[in-house]
Amino acid sequence: MSDIDIAGNESTPTIRSDWQAGLLAMQGDSYPENSYELFDNVIRWVRHFLDSEQRPLHLELALVYLNTSSVKAMMDIFDLLEDAFEAGRQVSVTWHYDARNERIAELADEFREDCSYPFAITPAKHES
Repeated sequence: MSDIDIAGNESTPTIRSDWQAGLLAMQGDSYPENSYELFDNVIRWVRHFLDSEQRPLHLELALVYLNTSSVKAMMDIFDLLEDAFEAGRQVSVTWHYDARNERIAELADEFREDCSYPFAITPAKHES
């Protein structure tokens, strides 16, 4: 399966995958017009990686805002990771947030509450 390379814009996050590194990275705002269309490929990539590989998978997130349908898509991705972790796979998430935006840290923490795999929430360093 080919890697994902979606350039972000004002309503769509930048999404990049690296199959060889076992990495999926997303950053920016996520309130696309059609989130199913956007996240369908991402969910299929995660599912295919977990079905095809035994290597660890890490999500590196720096999402700033998510609309309701984006939250649902992220829940689907996190559920796939949870199932894999329960089956003995090594998966993890790091969610970077701007310390000036506590709301996104709270959202990330709500996601983390449902996950038993490593899920770090860290303030991002920003330029002043």
